[in-house]
Amino acid sequence: VASAGSLANIARKQNILDVLDVYEQVQPNLAKHDPRYPTADALRSVTWQGLDGAWGTPYFGRPGTPLDTLIGEGKDTEASEAIIRVMDKPDPRPVWVCVWGGSCEVAQAIWKVRHTRGAEAFTRFLSKLRIYLICRQDNTSDWLLDTFPSLFVILSENNYKGMFWNSPGSDPALSDLKWANENLRQGHGPLGAAYPRSGWNNETPGVWEGDTPSYLHLVSAVRGVNDPEKPDEGGWGGKFVQPDPEKNHWFDDPMGPEAVYQWRADVQAELKQRADWMLP
Repeated sequence: VASAGSLANIARKQNILDVLDVYEQVQPNLAKHDPRYPTADALRSVTWQGLDGAWGTPYFGRPGTPLDTLIGEGKDTEASEAIIRVMDKPDPRPVWVCVWGGSCEVAQAIWKVRHTRGAEAFTRFLSKLRIYLICRQDNTSDWLLDTFPSLFVILSENNYKGMFWNSPGSDPALSDLKWANENLRQGHGPLGAAYPRSGWNNETPGVWEGDTPSYLHLVSAVRGVNDPEKPDEGGWGGKFVQPDPEKNHWFDDPMGPEAVYQWRADVQAELKQRADWMLP
């Protein structure tokens, strides 16, 4: 899903499709090591456009876009409609939505189902959904938390900073620019070369994948590190607490960024291995 995020505040599906064109060049090499790597066409078929210009909240020092301009009648997007289709598949497994930008696409999907289906159907819909939010990046995040106590939501507003290469207390040598150049950006084919030199701040080049913990929460679960349904266990995506047992909402464990960077050696070793697979 192309969602609005970061200071640029744009949602541009073409950016994802452009990267998939590069991925297509190395996918056959990756598939030699693991046949589950999807083709670029398979990924293109599930790439959807979200709402542009939706990013921003008071938590980021700006008011952002009002809630009634993000969700409601006539606010459906290609992405929100696709989320509903995925949720409606006859598959009992939960659907995880990892929110790296704004949450308005999944919020609009919830809004529509709530207003177009009966109470029982809506309850089933919510019970199948899992949302991992990196911060409150648009004004639908509070709406989700305030309106749906039973909705499974993980909100990371501090732990995720453990992904920054220079996070205090972490080992920066495992993800600074030197590491990224040697293990990703240089000598690893066209997709490696597309890896950015820095995140949003060019003054501090290195790995700034602050939103990646939302996905790493699931990757480490596949590795047997954690049960994704139990955020208090801790894993590559952080460790979380449930302040109110009446609400299925999880927030950062007080250990802070260490909850993520304590796994840095394991995460970077896997990333390095996959980068090596990109080569013939």
